[in-house]
Amino acid sequence: MAITAKLVKELREKTGAGMMDCKKALQETDGNIEAAVDYLREKGISKAAKKADRIAAEGATHIAVDGNVAVLLEVNCETDFVTKNDQFKQLLHDLGKQLLNKQPNTVEEAMQQEMEGSGETVENFINSAVAKIGEKLSLRRFTVLTKTDNDAFGGYLHMGGRIGVLTLLEGTTDDQVAKDVAMHVAAVNPRYVSRDEVSEEEVNKEREVLKTQALNEGKPEKIVEKMVEGRLGKFFEEICLLDQNFVKDPDQKVKTYVADKGASVKTFTRYEVGEGMEKREENFADEVMNQIKK
Repeated sequence: MAITAKLVKELREKTGAGMMDCKKALQETDGNIEAAVDYLREKGISKAAKKADRIAAEGATHIAVDGNVAVLLEVNCETDFVTKNDQFKQLLHDLGKQLLNKQPNTVEEAMQQEMEGSGETVENFINSAVAKIGEKLSLRRFTVLTKTDNDAFGGYLHMGGRIGVLTLLEGTTDDQVAKDVAMHVAAVNPRYVSRDEVSEEEVNKEREVLKTQALNEGKPEKIVEKMVEGRLGKFFEEICLLDQNFVKDPDQKVKTYVADKGASVKTFTRYEVGEGMEKREENFADEVMNQIKK
């Protein structure tokens, strides 16, 4: 039968699912509203839609490596309890494998790709996990890195994946060296590999701030410029990986540690779960009760 806009609207109001999902459900059930509701529930789409406006700022990072390709990803959920769930851990594993195989450029592209072995999109695969786990879940972000046979990946997960770091070093195949750098990045949280990556605009802005601070301290203007350049060095130490004291040996800089191994840092990615996201306000007791009810 013909699928009218009125039917689609009615199904949307009943389930909260998207227009295209509702249209497909009606097509699959020959326009039977009740059957379409069941179809969406079975696919996990209806339940996922109802949870779409919830805040999911908890979660975990995950690292997957296959040969010369590695991926770091973050999947969010509503409560920290869920990250201990075997189904959630399996979701991380499955998504990591998918991203390695397909290597999409964006989350939006990844969500529309077919999940290998399932015949459904990644979006619907995650929606099915929502139905099983009972919380809003989302693939927030990922980074895929590729290396040559002369490079090394370094992966490190801290606090059960609360922080995840993936590094890529050139000139060495020693994964432990790359992992040591990843551990440092997890602990110190640099923003850039080297000073060369810091924009001139950011440097000039910091220079002006430091100059104002020095003048406010009553320093003679003739020595302020020299003071500012000295303090800029501290600024670079705070944000640039290679300028930082190595956490496993504070007597040397990261650049010295890496250079002594005949290597150089090509890039790194650091994810901390929920950073920059709105957090829901809920006390621990309420969270426990919510889990019990589920």
